[in-house]
Amino acid sequence: MKQLIYLSLIALSLSACSPTLVPFSQNMIDDFSWSDQDLERIQFYLSEDVKLYRNTSANSSKIENGAIRLKDGQKIEEITFVKGTPGVFIFSPKKDRMAVSFEDDNDKFLMFGPNPKIGNRYAILAKDWKRHIGKITYGGEDYFISNEDGLASLTVDMDKVNTTKVTSKRVKGRELK
Repeated sequence: MKQLIYLSLIALSLSACSPTLVPFSQNMIDDFSWSDQDLERIQFYLSEDVKLYRNTSANSSKIENGAIRLKDGQKIEEITFVKGTPGVFIFSPKKDRMAVSFEDDNDKFLMFGPNPKIGNRYAILAKDWKRHIGKITYGGEDYFISNEDGLASLTVDMDKVNTTKVTSKRVKGRELK
């Protein structure tokens, strides 16, 4: 019984230290009046696993972060982003759109925007959807994404977002001389 109580206390203390990830939405931007400079200071995380894939030509041999495999006699390059992967805001091409990079290369980013189907959470945006497959540009190359992976959204650690540092000073006033 003592072991069960001890293990419960350990689990409780570890869960208290873990981040409180909440979905990132347009309401947060509006409520906090965040600018692009504010967004640059927020750590974003992916809510779900995401897999991008593309067919590569037989002459293509440059593979960086993906894996190449053969599928039905075709070369397929895959890039996988695991749930919880941290990312940073790069730029906002227009209102309600954000480029977030999950690599050290700022040219490799995913676009996110509010999706009304999932409560206006900032979800991955594709340039084009045909049936259940979306087309995304990543690092200057066109990739495909399944509609299931297209529901992955951004999350933020609300404890860190709510941390506000206040600096105050008392002004004594100024008199004429």
